[in-house]
Amino acid sequence: MIRKSDAQLISQQNWKFDYTRCPIEDLYRNLGTSDRGLTEQEAAARLIDYGSNAPARKKKHTVIFQFLANFANPLVVVLLAIGGFSFFFGEKISAALVAAMALVSVVLSFIQEFRAGREAEKLSEMVHATTAVIRGGKTREVKIPEIVPGDIIDLFAGDIIPADLRIISCKDLFINQSSLTGESLPVEKFAAPGADPSAASNPPNVVYMGSSVVSGSALGVVVKTGLATKFGEISRRLILHHVDTDFDRGIRSFTWFMIGTMLIMAGIIFLINLISKGNVIEAFLFALAVAVGLTPEMLPMLVTINLSKGAIAMSQKQVIVKRLNSIQNFGAMNILCTDKTGTLTKDHIVLERHCDVIRREDQTVLELAYINSKYQTGLKNLLDRAVLKYERMPTTQYKKVDEIPFDFARRLMTVVVENEGNHKLIAKGAPEEVFKRCVKYELDGELFDLDNLILTDLKEEYDKLSSDGFRVIAVGYKDMENPKSVYSKEDERDLILKGYLAFLDPPKTSARHAIELLHRRGIEFKILTGDNELVTQKICSDVGLSVKGLMTGEGLDNIPDAELSALAETTNVFARLSPLQKERVIRLLRARGHVVGYLGDGINDAPALKAADVGISVNNATDIAKESADIILLKKSLSVLEDGVVEGRKTFANIIKYIRMGASSNFGNMFSMTGASLFLPFLPMLPIQILLNNFLYDISQLAIPTDRVDRDYLLKPKRWDIRSLARFMVFFGPISSIFDFLTFWVLYHVYKATPSFFHTGWFLESLITQTLIIHVIRTEKIPFLESASSPFLMIMSVSIIGIGLIIPFGPLAAAFGFVEPPSSYLVVLFFMVLGYLTATQTAKQVYSSLYGFD
Repeated sequence: MIRKSDAQLISQQNWKFDYTRCPIEDLYRNLGTSDRGLTEQEAAARLIDYGSNAPARKKKHTVIFQFLANFANPLVVVLLAIGGFSFFFGEKISAALVAAMALVSVVLSFIQEFRAGREAEKLSEMVHATTAVIRGGKTREVKIPEIVPGDIIDLFAGDIIPADLRIISCKDLFINQSSLTGESLPVEKFAAPGADPSAASNPPNVVYMGSSVVSGSALGVVVKTGLATKFGEISRRLILHHVDTDFDRGIRSFTWFMIGTMLIMAGIIFLINLISKGNVIEAFLFALAVAVGLTPEMLPMLVTINLSKGAIAMSQKQVIVKRLNSIQNFGAMNILCTDKTGTLTKDHIVLERHCDVIRREDQTVLELAYINSKYQTGLKNLLDRAVLKYERMPTTQYKKVDEIPFDFARRLMTVVVENEGNHKLIAKGAPEEVFKRCVKYELDGELFDLDNLILTDLKEEYDKLSSDGFRVIAVGYKDMENPKSVYSKEDERDLILKGYLAFLDPPKTSARHAIELLHRRGIEFKILTGDNELVTQKICSDVGLSVKGLMTGEGLDNIPDAELSALAETTNVFARLSPLQKERVIRLLRARGHVVGYLGDGINDAPALKAADVGISVNNATDIAKESADIILLKKSLSVLEDGVVEGRKTFANIIKYIRMGASSNFGNMFSMTGASLFLPFLPMLPIQILLNNFLYDISQLAIPTDRVDRDYLLKPKRWDIRSLARFMVFFGPISSIFDFLTFWVLYHVYKATPSFFHTGWFLESLITQTLIIHVIRTEKIPFLESASSPFLMIMSVSIIGIGLIIPFGPLAAAFGFVEPPSSYLVVLFFMVLGYLTATQTAKQVYSSLYGFD
């Protein structure tokens, strides 16, 4: 079967009729179906026409493609080009060294990314669930991807809505739409054709793919499937949307900065040696070796190892890192936006208060509500279950007489119970409906008449509960003077108002602590939710988040980007937002230079998760949220977020150590080479020696990911700053050149060194100073005394220096053009290295006082 394009599949389901307001008969006629559903043959034909009922998914690449994609890194391309030139000119050992650097970087990057991808796939695998479909008059289970427009779906409590449906009949139907809209409480749905234009965005007779049935039952006809559904629209947008994160921009900027510097310096050195030495090939090979010396060829590998180490550390804390780059974005994040429902809250309703008419706690209110919820025989909704779970109460003294079931017109649920021959009618429901049926109210055991003036005051008390973010229902009762066996709606009058029940989706116990911890790390919190502003303000108060500004989604679309961008900067609570409005706020915050994280778990959070620098979700989130996220929390405690921030900052700190050290040291070496080329009658170092120096020094830096990071460094967000890196390079690079020139002077004028001895002497000085300097610039503090390097970094540094010192005295010396230096030179070398480290430490203190060391 040839699959049609996405646009064709969607356009076929853009019906010309209004399926929310037309009668059932017209709906059936327009969809070409009936109450008996489609036949199997019709359904099979429509599946070909409309396509699979599945969201958009990214195309999976083969393992070979994923491996080869790592070669597209600009640094790897430069190295391969240099290796190719070296091989062409017969420098096979040089070519092999350069190729080895490139290949090791690519292989390690691929292995780590592939492992992370496999973990993410295991986490996001979808089970092909089934749903009850009426076809040919008979109900059967059909796989959700095989559902088509016109199918009749039979829904029961607990079912996932498999497509966008128009309800054609229902009983006590409550739908959980929190994953789509952010509403924490279930919403009522019914079958009558909609007539309210204001409800066009969320019609009361339509249920959407990805939501679920909390209670009740219904029949619905499928009006949209796959990419045409709201769920599918979001998934398709995500596939097309690529976000360039702060980490991506930083790495790319630094890479091209170093490539540009390398090309300029290598070109200058080539011209100097060509003019002074007159040998084109020799000058060209030397310039190529210099280019390798300036290229941070291990950057992709060091970045991957650092990120992988961070990912492993996070996995031990029940966090799956899907995209390695998100680890550093975590550390750079200075604003964390979060959904409310299911992320800050527990995503289940609890009874918070049971109070009398002036909002004082009253146990009798709970007793009446408990009896009502216990003895009603309909499907118990979330509020009933919350009442029954709150406290187990004795009810054996009561015998149920009758009940008046809930319906949407009355919005009441009533039961009648008998106790010692007396009948008591207990009603609970929407406060405005209970108010209409009450003639008295009870307070402190006394009854008072409920006139219009008093009713106004009592409504104010109810409004205060609602303004605190509670879902409120009222409880009323009546002792029946004339008991009977059957009761009706007419008996729901002359009631006594007893009090209120207040329900809430409570905050997670870890939310307040997590916000405090992240605030200490320099991260600002913003709430972006689809729920209403009253509930949102209540949750903010409970988790200790001060509301500095509040906006709702109603007028958001009419505010231009420039104005909204400024408002988003100062506002920290956004309520009643649509998925695309959440995405817009995230995008505008990022445009103002912030590194933005987003924490969410619903379908409505997916665009925001994708738009953020780092998207964070939870293991029990919807599939599309987990697909969009960069990081998934397996542990319900939000405090683990701080662990992620710390790991991100540690990762960035160790990446920056390599970049600062490599850039400044290599830059200094290039100055030294330029100066040496001007006054020496021979090359200051052979190309093969430059490559060996670089190779050994890079191996020593593989230990950087294990290094410790100072606590002070972890207190604030860390970001890429190319100007700061360039300033660091220019400030510290010449210091190494000063000691290189001192070494040149000693070798050339004191030792009257031959070219081979000169090459050997500078090779040793260059390798040792480059390898040791990391221990000075890795910290703002005094190295070894106030801030110690990791044991592995120390071992690697000592090992590489040892190898470097052994080579001129061993069998490989001749192969690399070295000679054995006199022992007196090793003494001179010791003082040169000591002087360089001391000078760099002094310069570091000056630099820190001028610019800071972050």
